Amino acid sequence: MTPTNFPRRILLCVTGLTPQIVTETLYAIAVRNGGVSPAPTGETHAMATMALAFIPTEIHIVTTSEGADRARLALLDLVSGEFHKLCRDYGLTNIDFSTKNIHTIPDANGKPLSDIRTPEDNARAADYLLALVRKFCDDDSVALHVSIAGGRKTMGFFLGYALSLVGRTQDRLSHVLVSEPFEALTDFYFPPKTPRVLHTRDGKPVHTADAQITLAEIPFVRLRHGMPDKLQRGQASFGDAVFAVQQNLSPISVVFDLPNKTVHCGGRLVAMPPKVLAWFAWWALLRKRDFGSAGRVTWSGASEYLPDFLRAYESVVGADSPNLAKAKKIFALADGMEQEFFQTTNSKLEKMLEAALGLGSRPYLLSSSGRRPNTLRGLTVPPETISLSPNRKAR
Repeated sequence: MTPTNFPRRILLCVTGLTPQIVTETLYAIAVRNGGVSPAPTGETHAMATMALAFIPTEIHIVTTSEGADRARLALLDLVSGEFHKLCRDYGLTNIDFSTKNIHTIPDANGKPLSDIRTPEDNARAADYLLALVRKFCDDDSVALHVSIAGGRKTMGFFLGYALSLVGRTQDRLSHVLVSEPFEALTDFYFPPKTPRVLHTRDGKPVHTADAQITLAEIPFVRLRHGMPDKLQRGQASFGDAVFAVQQNLSPISVVFDLPNKTVHCGGRLVAMPPKVLAWFAWWALLRKRDFGSAGRVTWSGASEYLPDFLRAYESVVGADSPNLAKAKKIFALADGMEQEFFQTTNSKLEKMLEAALGLGSRPYLLSSSGRRPNTLRGLTVPPETISLSPNRKAR
């Protein structure tokens, strides 16, 4: 499904003291890109080729307190507002853009931030932008087009990075460019359907028919599935989200401390109940031995290595644990490795790894090879990256 076919199509911009980037971007994506109205005869407008016109159903901007005032007065006045002029010129209808869609970044007291200058201001801006982008990207009916052309450079960077963290295949990132001298003209907002003469700061007349609007679509790496589930769904800060993704891109390593009931994958702690932790350690033991089929076994062949699993479980729960004495009965292992136990425990292990590590879980998941009923399962992480400390005492 292309972005143009989604029921909610949102244009999201950051703006500062130049609200023009909103109308310039809207003109570029909705009019010049195969949009609703033909270009004026003889004009020389140009823009980078994109797939289809993207006519938003909503426009949202993120800005500071002064930026909000400028956007409200310059864009949304019902008579002189440039947004309404553009819509009238080119027949754009049913676009929800009003003062409620102007989002101001809050300061430490919850009041609109006047500017972004301090490290604390930058952190608040980053968190606010990530939360807003996440909100839009959590809605499957939304296709989001993000423009980073306006506002301070840090705002554009944070907005683009936020989209990289949570964006999906239907979402787009762009930057709009306006040719000289129109970029510097405070009264140029878009090429009007009926061209007119404007004047530069030094009084030189220029014709809007000569304006060039260029929209550059920016490819970005989509890291949404690189974040753990709880960070995708929760209210993680910008810094926490970046840290989580970075951890998942760390070198592969699996470090067990069974007496302390922990395992770290790529330096990240993965919480597991005792049975699943012992099961993961069992697979790691098989892989570290690197026997036969590189540590891979079928469920029917796994019974041969049942004592290794029970020893790993003992290391987790302790030799005096009543659960250890009951393990064979509880885990249905008295007569060997049952298929249901083998399959369900594998499934639990992989779900916990995926929930904790997101896309970073892939190196640590069990691989499959061969055909049923002789399917082999096992870890593929290099044996030298596995560290087991089954006998280390808790400190």
